Amino acid sequence: MANIVELKDINKIYGDKIQTQVLFDINVGFEEKSFSSIIGESGSGKSTMLNIVGTLDKPTSGEVFIDGNRVDTLDKESLAKLRNQTMGFIFQFHYLLPEFTAKENILMPYKINKFKVPKEIDEWADELIELVGLSKVANNLATDMSGGQQQRTAIARALINKPKIILADEPTGNLDSATTENVYSLLRDINEKYKTTFIVITHDKRIAEKTDRIIEIKDGRII
Repeated sequence: MANIVELKDINKIYGDKIQTQVLFDINVGFEEKSFSSIIGESGSGKSTMLNIVGTLDKPTSGEVFIDGNRVDTLDKESLAKLRNQTMGFIFQFHYLLPEFTAKENILMPYKINKFKVPKEIDEWADELIELVGLSKVANNLATDMSGGQQQRTAIARALINKPKIILADEPTGNLDSATTENVYSLLRDINEKYKTTFIVITHDKRIAEKTDRIIEIKDGRII
């Protein structure tokens, strides 16, 4: 299986006068349709690495390839378009817009580029709502849902543009253990049903052990 993501000789340094290096010579690839986890202690560099994969941050040196194309040299506008069309993001904090309903939040990434929602996208949103188990609260405001429902809304939102890659940074960090299991089962189902590549940061080794591959980072290096 071909790599959909590749990091080559990635180094990341923050600061000018006082420099702090957080990633050292990272070389790693992620196969398309795979489900990988990244583990490591706080401050190990795993979130920085995920942000570089997601083009939210640029490496100090090295090369980033997404779907065979080098992306670390692209301008901001091109990167924004790449993220919107190719990637979905799920974070520990769901970042839902409180004044909108679950369905409206799910449709938001699509509406960023095309304000008018055609019938097929509206139906796709409904399919996602059913997939993540939100049919009963689809018209609830974000503030009128439980933590687990809000996070499942964020998962559906990440899928609305049918991305090839989903990047998740501690997506269940604020959820109880039972809800965590349910959310990860859902992510795995999505991976298998839609062949979406998942790269997930987690502190939970029980969850990591269920993934296809575990990448451990320590002090900015893959071990």
